[in-house]
Amino acid sequence: MPEPPTALDFAGQVERALAAVPALPDAAACWAALGKAGVLAAVYRDGRPERGVDPDRLGTLLAALDARGLNGVTLAACVQLATVLPLLAEEAPGSEALRRTLDGSATTALAATDEAPGSDLTALGTEVRSDEDGLVVRGAKRWITNATGATWLLVLARRRPGPHFTNFSWVLVPADAPGVVVRPADTDLFAGSGVGHVRFDDVRVPADHLVGRPGRGLAGFARHIAVERLAGALWAVALCRRALDAAKRSLTAREGLWQLDGVRRRFATCLVQVHQLNALAAVLGGRIATDHDGTAAALLKASVGLTVDRVLAECAHLHGADGFAAGGPHLLRAEAGVFGVGGGVTEVVLGGVADQADRLLAELGR
Repeated sequence: MPEPPTALDFAGQVERALAAVPALPDAAACWAALGKAGVLAAVYRDGRPERGVDPDRLGTLLAALDARGLNGVTLAACVQLATVLPLLAEEAPGSEALRRTLDGSATTALAATDEAPGSDLTALGTEVRSDEDGLVVRGAKRWITNATGATWLLVLARRRPGPHFTNFSWVLVPADAPGVVVRPADTDLFAGSGVGHVRFDDVRVPADHLVGRPGRGLAGFARHIAVERLAGALWAVALCRRALDAAKRSLTAREGLWQLDGVRRRFATCLVQVHQLNALAAVLGGRIATDHDGTAAALLKASVGLTVDRVLAECAHLHGADGFAAGGPHLLRAEAGVFGVGGGVTEVVLGGVADQADRLLAELGR
């Protein structure tokens, strides 16, 4: 088995792969280049998604993507890297979807978010049922990243009534299957992410398109959403750094502003908050990537939601009137709102943190 790449080797591998991709919001082209170069596989321990991500290499890749300033492209990669590929590797190891998504020749959209309100996946209405010819999927999904350009849709569906966690399964649905209707989401944000809404009108797929054991859908989702929260934190650090760097350059370019104590304190406060988030990600990254520690992931996710909102708002303010320019920091602030929603709304995640208060307090005493 080949030795895993060193940090320097991997960073160079990423740089070379992205150098061939035009600076356009085209997530599929970016994903294909990274897959062809072996970067996608190298994010995982021993090159195997079922072994889990290497947090350092995942952070390196997400930082390199973020440096291009195309948030939609980074978002599209983040979901597949953190959730789709590991889930397919564990539950559908011989599938064409896994092989082609990993080599970059295809994309697979994670179709979990339903028409049900809020973050309650147990209330989702999308259904899968069996008949003599295979599986039938009916329902709708909203705000699905990669939806408009996906080859496959990895669909979380209800297999029987009720909120019990064993009532849900994953189904792999070809995006071009009869009865699948995809429309782009009505938003100017996240260009290139392929975000859209999907409807399944009695879509028929073979029985072997059921991913994993029946009734393991929510358990698999809970396991891998922890890693998606880690990926979000790693990306958030890179994005905040980019925003702070732009704010610093803006302040120093306007005579006298950087010397104002009030301005410097506001900027320094943001810098401290991002370093705190970065340190938390470094401390918890191994526990999340290796053990899928849900409590650690919730703590990190809550920190992301609180930190990014404050830092991006401050950065936009520090730009003054220039912050409202087309493509400026106020647009970045709007897109960064995804960190407070994707992977769990911050307020809901904070409730989960409170549920684990005794454990987290005990950890502080070690």
